[in-house]
Amino acid sequence: MSPFRSHMALALEAAAAAGARGEVPVGAVLVDPAGRVLAADGNRTRERSDPTAHAEILVLRAACAAAGSERLPGHSLYVTLEPCPMCAAAIAATRIARLYYGAADPKSGGIAQGPRVFSHPQCHHIPDVYDGIDAPAAERLLREFFERLR
Repeated sequence: MSPFRSHMALALEAAAAAGARGEVPVGAVLVDPAGRVLAADGNRTRERSDPTAHAEILVLRAACAAAGSERLPGHSLYVTLEPCPMCAAAIAATRIARLYYGAADPKSGGIAQGPRVFSHPQCHHIPDVYDGIDAPAAERLLREFFERLR
């Protein structure tokens, strides 16, 4: 396995691109065990008229399709915002090894807030979770996006 390298900068780029498209600026990057980026994307719920087109779901779908498997053991996921309950369940289902996220989401988060999906007894897989990665940058993207809407 290669030495640790954060891919949050790429996730922040994907989040900024989502914000420029009028989407809530959340980005995600999925990395294989060797550290290669398999997928990167930002939210596309409005663009696709699909409430499940969160950044996390999009990169999980792309990587699973490329791997020809519904599971991605040993992989790492970088997300700019704490995943919601839907995304947390998908992360558990794909057996992601490590989740790195930036900003906490007190309103809609599903990891450290709200339902705390990985703490639920019916959660069959719990990734290692690292929060607060480049949180100020992720928070700034979100704050500026919502300020423009007001």
